[in-house]
Amino acid sequence: MPKRAGFGDLELRILVIGSSGPSQFLLTNFILGREEFSEEVYSIASSQKNVGELVGRRVAVVNGPNLYDKDMSKSKMRKEMRRSMCLSAPGPHAILIAFELEKISPNDLKTPKLVKNKFGENVLNYSMILFVYDGHLSSRALNDKVMRTDWHLRELVEQCSCRYHIFSKNWRNPAANRELIHKIERMIQALGGHHYINRSYKRAEESVRNEERKLHSKKQSETKRTCRELEQQFRGDELRWQIDAYNASVGAEIRAKAELQNSWLRTSLAVGLGLGFVAGAAMGMIVGSVEGPAGMAVGGAVGGVVGGASGAAAQLAIEHIDDRVGSHPGSFNTAFVNRFYRAPPI
Repeated sequence: MPKRAGFGDLELRILVIGSSGPSQFLLTNFILGREEFSEEVYSIASSQKNVGELVGRRVAVVNGPNLYDKDMSKSKMRKEMRRSMCLSAPGPHAILIAFELEKISPNDLKTPKLVKNKFGENVLNYSMILFVYDGHLSSRALNDKVMRTDWHLRELVEQCSCRYHIFSKNWRNPAANRELIHKIERMIQALGGHHYINRSYKRAEESVRNEERKLHSKKQSETKRTCRELEQQFRGDELRWQIDAYNASVGAEIRAKAELQNSWLRTSLAVGLGLGFVAGAAMGMIVGSVEGPAGMAVGGAVGGVVGGASGAAAQLAIEHIDDRVGSHPGSFNTAFVNRFYRAPPI
């Protein structure tokens, strides 16, 4: 069978981003072909990954936080951005930005720029606008609405080189799934067949792999013991199949854990707070020196606490500088991995 252009990886990795409302969660249901999120879900506390199939293609869908979530602090948002990167490492093949077609706000028009600021300079080359629609207009009328009659919709999709797709809230439609994956394939093919990557994604993948090595080392004795037990029960091809299946399930379990717990995630908040505490304490001591030694001590303590918040912003600015870099060029137990990513049975 000829290789499908742009899909050299074993799975298609899709990062789904929303600005507000349930659109990104309806999109995830649409891609996976199952109700992963109910229609009442408008936001999630932590980035999530679910796996399934899209037109016979194994797909991993990562949902990041809503970018305009007013209840999420900047430090929490930053950590969730990193978590979504670890879950979609070594890099997504497509970034889908979801909106409700009839509820586009002025903030929504800024979302592609915000995605660019958070994920890197060239991320929009790998991005597509997805509209959820709940109505009775024909496909041709909907396309005219986006590209001809509603200037704000055209302005939005033009930021992603006019790549867009419209899907229905009634998402159980196999034909619509085929249309979406064909659009994603064409986008990836035009980009040389590579997934998106930048310095932050390189760091995410490196950190995940380091964590994988540690977990494999801890599990080594258990793995050897299990393989010896399999050797006592099976022979020949059956033994090789059983060992391969076991190794695949262990590898999937370890990868799932490493994506959710690794040094890059653990240090994301600590670094920002540390920068802020040092800078704030220094400023507090300078101001407090007006009141003498006692004032310096109090000013330093208060300044350190206040500066912690600003340190998070400083760390984020450093990451944005790092991200302004362009892109470059076995078996898998899906049911097992879905258990770790809280996916219900298909």
